Amino acid sequence: MKLQCLLVLLSLNLCYGKKKKQQSGGGGGTSYDKRSQKSSSSSSSSSSLTDKLDSDYIFSLLSVTKQSPSSERQILSNINLSFYPTAKIGVVGSNGSGKSTLLKIMAGLDTEFSGTSRPKPGARIGYLAQEPVLNGDTVGECIEDAVKESRDILEEYNDLAVKLGEDMSSDEMETVMSRFNSLQDQIDASDLWELDRSVERACESLRCPPLDEKVENLSGGEKRRVALAGLVLRNYDVLLLDEPTNHLDAESVSWLEKFLDQFKGTVVCITHDRYFLENVAQWILELDKGSCYPHEGNYSDWLSAKSSRLESEKQAETALSKRLKSEMEWIKSTPKAKGNKSKSRLNKYEELLLSSTPSESLLRTKGQIYIPPGPRLGDVVVSCESLTKSFSSKCLLNDISFSIPPGGIIGVIGPNGSGKSTLLKMITSELQPDSGTLKIGETVKLVSVGQERDKNLDDTKTAYDEISGGLDEIDLGGTKVGSRGYCSWFGITGGLQQSRVKDLSGGERNRCLLAKMVKSGGNFLLLDEPTNDLDSETIRSLEDALLNFGGSAMVVSHDRYFLDKVATHILAFEGDSKVVFFEGNYGEYEIDKVKRLGEKAIKPITYAKLVNA
Repeated sequence: MKLQCLLVLLSLNLCYGKKKKQQSGGGGGTSYDKRSQKSSSSSSSSSSLTDKLDSDYIFSLLSVTKQSPSSERQILSNINLSFYPTAKIGVVGSNGSGKSTLLKIMAGLDTEFSGTSRPKPGARIGYLAQEPVLNGDTVGECIEDAVKESRDILEEYNDLAVKLGEDMSSDEMETVMSRFNSLQDQIDASDLWELDRSVERACESLRCPPLDEKVENLSGGEKRRVALAGLVLRNYDVLLLDEPTNHLDAESVSWLEKFLDQFKGTVVCITHDRYFLENVAQWILELDKGSCYPHEGNYSDWLSAKSSRLESEKQAETALSKRLKSEMEWIKSTPKAKGNKSKSRLNKYEELLLSSTPSESLLRTKGQIYIPPGPRLGDVVVSCESLTKSFSSKCLLNDISFSIPPGGIIGVIGPNGSGKSTLLKMITSELQPDSGTLKIGETVKLVSVGQERDKNLDDTKTAYDEISGGLDEIDLGGTKVGSRGYCSWFGITGGLQQSRVKDLSGGERNRCLLAKMVKSGGNFLLLDEPTNDLDSETIRSLEDALLNFGGSAMVVSHDRYFLDKVATHILAFEGDSKVVFFEGNYGEYEIDKVKRLGEKAIKPITYAKLVNA
């Protein structure tokens, strides 16, 4: 079987040039000009190499080096990669390792690099940016822009079908038939006979806003979903996806997994969603300190290889190596075993309280998140009885009841707009229920970390000052720790501590906000999409911190692996104002949902109408 991705080690005299900026397409995509694919190298050996690359590979990177514009740090150093068609590559690495930069270079959007970034001549490249720009005034216009070429093919096919019924010469008939057959082959290959259904399915599965919604009114997450729908509807040969699962609910992520698994082209995808990497990736490309490490296999295969590499570098006893080994064991365990581990947390709440003081080794460890505990929780954390909440003609919560136990970690799931944020705002008293009761325990000390980082971070301050409050030491439940050491637990180290908050990346801002908010020592955490923009290592650290946290938490997340690892219960918004409180982790909940609902379990949710609407 052909290798799907190949690390090409070349010692050739290639000329270094700047890549021409390519024309942007709609729906967040980038299309390459088919006429501008020739290499700048003029030597015969390079010409021979170019012919070889064009015949075998869909995309090649030769001696690509990228330096940070604000420092002498090399983001990418002499990267040589070639990809076969149909390859599915997951890109991993810490924040700032160059993952997004690599995709921007491949998409033709970053031209300030040395070396060659070369798609196969005629290859069509689609790119999903973290903040995509949409072509169109409405959602419908953006989607139609994405399928315009397909509709043009169908229209020409229908026109030729009519023309074939007319009188014409044999030569003209031969020309028309040749074109007619060519169009039919294109339609069959791309299944354009079902184009309208494909549009409906993509928009529905990715929870796109209504087609008449103005683009200017869309949130960042809604724009990403529309851009992603546009990408999957275009007939691209290569998809470059930068965190495609962000802002998607679990059902949408599952649909995207299936689409990419069946996609006939090449996929290069940056994601922190480990189940996504496990289910879709055939190769893992790790970026670390400017270098790349390709590994054939999915996420668990890569974990094994990474652990072996650390051992060869005599780092077997590091915290990272231990976490990787633990994660390998977790992935290989059965759903029942995973659920039992989650539930056992409830039985050792007292033990968590007693062991919640940071250890000496932790005090010296960078990148190991620690969440200080608050006061001991009483029997009541949060209790809801017959809670109801509506907006306009949409009933979001209808007669829901549940109770969070001490030590419980509640994973909150459901599509955007289903009522998750509404419930959290009622818990923080920002909203009041229409009816029913919501009781917060007398011993509860609430800490809320939302997605709206701009409201909770001061862009003018340094990361260190924002986290430490200007103090040299931070009191964590009676234990004094140095502020700089505390910052380092969240990966805010070295010069990054002196960087202005406004200059931090999305993942760095997320870590900064988390460090700032949890230091106060709450015993009940509200976390809204805490894994967004975080690299895999930081997410592992956050998982460990939550599992060792001497309190309760309610976590809104689309990250199924994360919820499988930490959740003791699932609060699921299933549609028609129905909310299910399930004891167990995400995997167990999915099994239960299919048992309860059958085929309905995979259908998009709907909203209940108010009787008097």
